[in-house]
This record gives sequence, C-alpha cells and structure tokens, in this order.
Amino acid sequence: MRIAFSLPRALRLAMPPLGAMLLGLSACSKEDSGLIVVSVVGDRDDLKKPLQQLPDPAAKLLLESTAQGLVAFDARGDIVPGLAQRWIVEDDGRSYIFRLRRAFWADGSRVTATAVARMLMARITSLRQLDPDGPLDAVQAVVPMTGEVIEIRMVAARPYMLQMLAQPQMGILSRDGGTGPYRARRQGGALMLTPVDRSTGDDDAEEEPIPPSMLRVLRAERAALGIVRFREGLSALMLGGRFADVPLLVPAGIDRDAVRIDPVQGLLGLAVVGTGAMLDDDNVRAAINMAIDRSQLPNLFPLGGWTTTDRIVPSDLDLGRAPTAPVWASQSMDDRRARASATITRWRADHEDVPALRIALPEGPGATLLFGMLRRDLGAIGLAAERVAMTDPADLRLIDEVAPYDSALWYLGRVGCARKVHCNPAADAAMQSASLASTTEERLARIAEAEALIQAHNGYIALGAPVRWSLVSRRLGGFMPSQRARHPLNHLLASPN
Repeated sequence: MRIAFSLPRALRLAMPPLGAMLLGLSACSKEDSGLIVVSVVGDRDDLKKPLQQLPDPAAKLLLESTAQGLVAFDARGDIVPGLAQRWIVEDDGRSYIFRLRRAFWADGSRVTATAVARMLMARITSLRQLDPDGPLDAVQAVVPMTGEVIEIRMVAARPYMLQMLAQPQMGILSRDGGTGPYRARRQGGALMLTPVDRSTGDDDAEEEPIPPSMLRVLRAERAALGIVRFREGLSALMLGGRFADVPLLVPAGIDRDAVRIDPVQGLLGLAVVGTGAMLDDDNVRAAINMAIDRSQLPNLFPLGGWTTTDRIVPSDLDLGRAPTAPVWASQSMDDRRARASATITRWRADHEDVPALRIALPEGPGATLLFGMLRRDLGAIGLAAERVAMTDPADLRLIDEVAPYDSALWYLGRVGCARKVHCNPAADAAMQSASLASTTEERLARIAEAEALIQAHNGYIALGAPVRWSLVSRRLGGFMPSQRARHPLNHLLASPN
C-alpha cells in the first residue's frame, strides 16, 4: 500500500492538531489489558439506533456483531453460517431451506422458526421499497416448516440471494436485541461486547470469567479521533475509513504497514438529485459528466490498487457484455471540455439564470480536496459550484457505497427512480421487465437494455470504486482484506504484545 502526498497549505491549516485530540482519549482503553479495542467511524447515534443509521459503518458493525442474520460474511467476505447452521437450495434456486441453530434472545427465551420467519418477511417487505428490482423482489414468502426450519420461497431464482441475506440490514432483531455473536452493554462512551455461548445463549459467565482477549470494546467516533487513538496504542483496530479521511493518515504519522485497503466494488460518484430546467436538459447533464477530469483523482487519493471509472457498472457481472462506455470516453480531456463548454455557452444564451451547482459532500479533508477538483473542472466549462452538507438540498449528491451483491441490478437500482435520482423511466421499465423475465436470456437482455439507457441518461456521474480502509495493529490476528468491507469482530485474535 502506498500513501505519500503533501496536503495543500490551506487544508493543513484548516485541520485540527491531531495531537490535541489525545485529551479526548480515555486511559481505560489501553491495549495492555488484553481487550481488543475497536474504533469505527461514526457517532453515538449509530450505536443507539443502528437500523435507522444504515449504511453508516458503525451501525453496520454493531448489527452484524449483535444481530446476526441467517448467514454472514467471514473475514474474507465469503458466506458462512449465522443464525442458520446449514441450508440447502432446491427447485432450481427457487427454494432456500435453513435449519436454525440453537439460539436465545437477550431475555433468555428460545429463538423459534415462527418468530424468525415473521421478522425476516417484515424486513424484506421494507427493503424492497428501496431496492425494488434486487434479489428480494423474487421472495414470495418466508414460512416456518418446523420449530427449527424455515423456507424462503422464490418466484424466480436469484443467484446472489445469500449475499443479500448476509447484509447487516438482514439481521434478525427483536425489541430487546439480536442473538449474537455478542451482547452489547454500555460502558461509558463505548460498548462492551461479550460473546454469547452458542449452546445456551448465556452471556453472564459468572462461574468461568471470559478471557479479556474474547471481549471487544467498541467506540463510534470521528475518523481523526480514531486515528489518534490507534496511533497511541489505545486501540488495536480502526474500521470504516473512507476517501474523505485518507489525508488524515500522513500528518498523523501512521505507519503505512498498518493501513489495509479492502478490494471493494460499488459506487463512488455524484447523483443528479436537483430539479429545474438546467438539470433536466440531457446535454447539460452530459456536459457536467464529461467535464470532470478523473485522471486527477489518484493524485488526491494515492492508494495502491484504487481505480477511477466513467461507467456505472464496474464489470460484465450479469450484463452478458462489457459495461457501456460514455459516448465521449475516447475523446481527449481538451476535446471533452471544449464540447461541454459549448453546451453551457448555448444554455447561457437561451436562459437568464444559470445557478451554481450545489454539491453535497461529507465532512473530511478528502471531500474538501474532491470539491476543489470539481469546482475547478466545472468552472472550466462555465459552471459555478458551491459545497453543501449531505443533509442539505443539493443538485449533485455524493454516493459512496459498497455493492452488497454482485449484480448490475444493484448498481442500476441504486441510481434509479426509486432513489429519487434523475432517471430514465424507460430504464426503470426495463429493470422491472428483468425481474419478471421467464428465462435467463431475457433477463440478461433487459438488464443490458437498462444499463445502456441509464449510462446515456447521465443521471449519475461515476468517479471510481469506493475507498475502504482500516488500521490494524501488529498484535491483531484474523484480519483479512474483504471484498465486502466486512470485518466480523468474532474472527479477530489477540496475540501477546
């Protein structure tokens, strides 16, 4: 991994002195106690109401730690048993039958197939509203077959169904919490995670105290504070790093060997979410897209293996062909800007008001660097830009998400009409047709049709793959790069200092 760049002077002056943040660190977090202390980027709300805070990394981590689903991701991102100890797939992929392991709720009552089926179907129903053409679209029913067996019945096969079931939002969660692999207890500003006995559901362990190395202390905090906590040896692991936080690593003096990059795929780009005549103009959206010089992004975020892109879908996946390239992809940057500038000049000639584009970006020095690049590139074609918060009204809003399953439909659905992104109704109709397709050939054809329409519509401006990184102590074993950016805490091993 390579991290070597110098921050602009204005950005260095705007950043808080990282050493001063030591005052906010708690001495009780020292790693010499044997505990595995984990910082994850987020805030306390992520740990109080994780379902409402998704997809924040702290909310995801708490859910997968305390409310496992039927299946889960291991340290590499592969599917492993969760609440289900085993499963079979029948009827050509239209029936998933899961045998539940012996598990208990936090109040000591036994987990039953009836309760799990009811909770799972309710969760599926709510998630389908956001991802109407994803793998959950084919779920017909979730039914208990016995006290320990449930079946998910599908109207059509979905090869990535298990990947979706392993997502944190698919965790089985009652009012009092989930079934593990940990129980969470508040401890000051952090959570103490205690492993659950898989055979009894007991997490008290009064007779045989749990070794400290099996306990986890979880803190949700700003990236800058998590970096300093790790640097000072007060934590063994920091999770949830994104592009916006990368520039903090160099001034903090973090050893580059401690930085681990996840080989994820997903979306990092700008969704057109504003309304009005200018953004409704197909040529203007195309001009904005072609004006951005993506070749400059690696200079801002020099991470080994990270790639930029001008396409929505990263590979063929279930397209049946290579992803569609923009019509201007083969043009030089000078030619692209000349063409885009001419478009904006014509727009100005026909309209009195050309408002500045409001670009919603997260906090962090990396986002400041990105905005500077976007403002320069848009300014080169005659458009002004202003930065707004992610919660404010905007014209362009950053999407920074890891793909939960390997289908072009996730990428297309995430920037489709259901997500309030400037969309092509014909593309949405093609995706719906893909969901209803009776053959694999027809399904692939409809997905490919939707992908070409959405790429040409320019309602989403692709920049690159998401950036996900962690800080890992030398004394910590069991950590592996993950294609899903999932790092289950029960797979970690503490070794002596």
